[in-house]
Amino acid sequence: MLHHITYLLFKLKLIQPSIRAISFWTHTEQVDKLEYALKHGNYKTRKLAAKALEYVGNTSSIPVLLEAMNDKVHNVSIAALNALEKIGSEDNLIQIVIKKRFYWIKQIRERKAKFDANKNKKYKIFRWERASKRSFDRVKEQLKKPIR
Repeated sequence: MLHHITYLLFKLKLIQPSIRAISFWTHTEQVDKLEYALKHGNYKTRKLAAKALEYVGNTSSIPVLLEAMNDKVHNVSIAALNALEKIGSEDNLIQIVIKKRFYWIKQIRERKAKFDANKNKKYKIFRWERASKRSFDRVKEQLKKPIR
């Protein structure tokens, strides 16, 4: 009964469901509540709901997981991808989408690691060697000459 009240308060946007409520919905296989939590919860709730949908393994939740795959928070997106990978293992289209998305996330992580590795690297570009500095000095010297 308490979990029903939690769901109603969640629908009214007064509270977020707890881990206990989501695990109860998972064990009782209340997929509609988990899908609602995946759509309308905060990032922690969305991540927990995606993991719960992975555990339940109901194929009717594939469209909601495909939407959650484009979430702004990467942890939610990865949790949705993991759930899709477990649920939709027979569908070729979903397999292709999952592979491409994991490749995209891998590229983002590699770019970030490369950026972090080069963050403290010092580059030796001297001011007096730049073309803009030379042209600025030339204009400055011309302005010093008297106008005829």
